[in-house]
Amino acid sequence: MTVHLAQIDREIRRAEEGIPQNEFHLGDAANVAGRLRESYEGKVNLVYLDPPFLTGKTFEARVRVGAKEWKSGRGSLTLSAYHDSLTREAYLEKMRAVLVNARALMASDALIFVHIDWRMHPYLRLLMDEIFGESNFRNEIIWAYQSGGSARRYFPRKHDVILMYSKTKDYDFHIQDVAEVVPGGRENHMKRHVDADGRVYRSIRSGGRVYTYYDDDPVVPGDVWTDVNHLQQKDPQRTGYDTQKPLKLLERIVRSSSRPGGLVMDLFVGSGTTADAAVKNGRRFLAADVNPLSMQLVRRRTDGAATLYAHEPFDGAPEIRARAESGIGFTAVRLEGFSSDDPTLPEGMDAVDCWAAGYERDGVFYSYAEEARSREKPAPAFELAVPMYDGRLMLRVTDVKGRDYCGYVESSALS
Repeated sequence: MTVHLAQIDREIRRAEEGIPQNEFHLGDAANVAGRLRESYEGKVNLVYLDPPFLTGKTFEARVRVGAKEWKSGRGSLTLSAYHDSLTREAYLEKMRAVLVNARALMASDALIFVHIDWRMHPYLRLLMDEIFGESNFRNEIIWAYQSGGSARRYFPRKHDVILMYSKTKDYDFHIQDVAEVVPGGRENHMKRHVDADGRVYRSIRSGGRVYTYYDDDPVVPGDVWTDVNHLQQKDPQRTGYDTQKPLKLLERIVRSSSRPGGLVMDLFVGSGTTADAAVKNGRRFLAADVNPLSMQLVRRRTDGAATLYAHEPFDGAPEIRARAESGIGFTAVRLEGFSSDDPTLPEGMDAVDCWAAGYERDGVFYSYAEEARSREKPAPAFELAVPMYDGRLMLRVTDVKGRDYCGYVESSALS
């Protein structure tokens, strides 16, 4: 039967676990941050922002369509991710609003990291001095990498800058949590020794004392990070989203500057790496982005995390066909057809990136079962079993552009 579409703007995923621990909000960073203050002012433990760099370019996402492209790993649909084309004045005005709201959302012992490049680095440094105070500047981290283009009239630009500030002088930071053993041992001018157990160590005399360092002892990173490179084109982490940052970069920030159970916020979440790093390391996330593709990437990368997704209803009126049959303690929902009114989308089920089934209660869709395309499962199952709960049976279909469409399903008894 044809599904009757409903204007649903909020989804709670894995509702059986109670109140969701994470949130994604589709919208402009400054506006979302302003709205979050009502519920989260003074509660965020870590902020990471990777805003546009004022390049003047339009960035893209390459989307896989259908089982064939998910198997090959090559996407044929190119979509706009965001337009990085503001004037400098408009850009700084927007960033001022974002940073003022971010500061209000931060707990007193929280840290903020702002990821930028040479274009706006000096302007944002001054702006953050003004908003957070010069005395709360902590680091100017240089993320240096080997990838990137070449140049003839200047030295190739192969680093980004990450500005680190605290809200107050008392902040939560534990660098030992990101210490790592250096592959191949330490390389420096200190004298090399081997102890009775065969372990290599170095020693140096300073101020009348001898200091000893073992090569296999973990080393904390400094403020120049050369051990994390850009993602290569065939890296399994690749989502097809321009400007995607590597998971290792965000895990270093998350682990050093928050604790398990803490709340991590990213208002330009893009490919979803910050949310992924938070969930993988036992933190909660608040995420936002203007692109619906970002919502779907966060949903895919944090599979299984109880999350609230909030967005305005999407335009369009696709035809969705589904069937539901009630058994003992469960309902089987089958997605039988999807026909979009968007002529740029492929025909039929290839236009479906993922779908979910659950119940609508008080204008909110509670999803209890979901299927999404992936490398491991390029062709999702189009039948889901959901437990029988209070509410009106509903499904949600997400197309390859990241747009969600919800509709009611009438069920009959299993024969």
